[in-house]
Amino acid sequence: MSKQVRPLRIAIMGGTFDPVHYGHLVTAEAVRGEFAIDHVLFVPSGVPPHKDPGQVSDAEHRYLMTVFATLTNPYFEVSRVDIDREGQTYTIDTLRALRRLYGDETELFFITGADAIAEIMSWKDAEELLKLSEFVAATRPGYQFEPELEEWFASQGKRLHTLQVPAMAISSTDIRKRVRSRKSIRYLVPETVEYYIHKNHLYLDAHSKSGGCE
Repeated sequence: MSKQVRPLRIAIMGGTFDPVHYGHLVTAEAVRGEFAIDHVLFVPSGVPPHKDPGQVSDAEHRYLMTVFATLTNPYFEVSRVDIDREGQTYTIDTLRALRRLYGDETELFFITGADAIAEIMSWKDAEELLKLSEFVAATRPGYQFEPELEEWFASQGKRLHTLQVPAMAISSTDIRKRVRSRKSIRYLVPETVEYYIHKNHLYLDAHSKSGGCE
C-alpha cells in the first residue's frame, strides 16, 4: 500500500517588520509546530494602506533585517512578493500572488494577531480571503473574540484557528523608540538585527526611517 502524501503546508507571516523582533519569531515557530507547517514564509509589506509611506522604513532595510533574523531556522523563508509589487499592500493581493505561485494543492495558513483579525470583515475582498487561505489568530491567554467574528467565519464554511502564544510585551514601535533614546534593544531582537540597525543608523530620528540601504 502506498503511503498517502499530504499537501504542502505553508504559513504566511505578513507585517511591516520595522523591525522584526522575537515576538514575530516566537509566534511563527509556535504556529509551525501546532499546525504541522512545512515552511513559514515571512512577507515584509510594501506600502501598507493604513500607514503613511514616510512613516515606514525603506523596504530593503526591512527585508534584509527579516532575512538576517530568520537565517538560522531552516523552516523560515522570506518573500519579496509584496515589496516588489507597486502600490499599496493589501492582504488579498498577497494571497492571490502566493496562491498562483504555490498552486491550489498547497494549504496556506495566514498568521495574524487577535486585534487585526477582529477587523477582517472590513478588509478588502474579505470573503475571497477565506477561499485562498486558512487564518490563524495568535492570541493572548484569556482573549475572547466577539461571537459575530466566529459566526462570520462559519457562514463562509470556515473556522477561525486560534493559538495562544507566550506573552511577549515586545513591539516594533517600542523598539524604534528605544533606539532613538539610545536604550538597549538586546534580547528584543536577534543580534543580527540589532547590528544591522546600528550599522545603518536606523530609527535615530524621523528622517532616518526612510533612508536608502547601504
